[in-house]
Amino acid sequence: MESHSAHPSPDEAAAALNTLQADRERLATSVHVPWALLAAFGGVGAWWVSTAVTTRPGESYDPPSSSWLALVGALVVAYLVQRETGVRFRAMGARAGWVMVGILAVCLLLFSISLGLVSMGMQWAVALTSVVAFTATTWLAGVAYRSAVEHLRHE
Repeated sequence: MESHSAHPSPDEAAAALNTLQADRERLATSVHVPWALLAAFGGVGAWWVSTAVTTRPGESYDPPSSSWLALVGALVVAYLVQRETGVRFRAMGARAGWVMVGILAVCLLLFSISLGLVSMGMQWAVALTSVVAFTATTWLAGVAYRSAVEHLRHE
């Protein structure tokens, strides 16, 4: 909104702020949740948890080298979400940040459970922990995304 006066009146300033707030509300409500990309986050989490099946837990444990690939995959998906929606993860707010930390914690927990299952010879059960990782990561990524949109609405 362009103003020709150097010092707008309080009423003009209030009207400009109300217009900006209405624009922010309209933008926040029109943003759609990119479920395909959030499912891609879930896929990365499930893939990382499933790499436990290729390890040999115990004294000769050698962590999977593909962990770095999972990080790269998550960064690529984050870039695609930003490109499609305009929501940047750097400016998503504290709540969404904590949800992202929760995603990491859930995946680490499920990876540890998967290692325990593999050590007991139950490699088949890693498929179950991978499905849980996919579901939890997709759902939590959706929570983080909606929190980021809410943060933008009130910023």
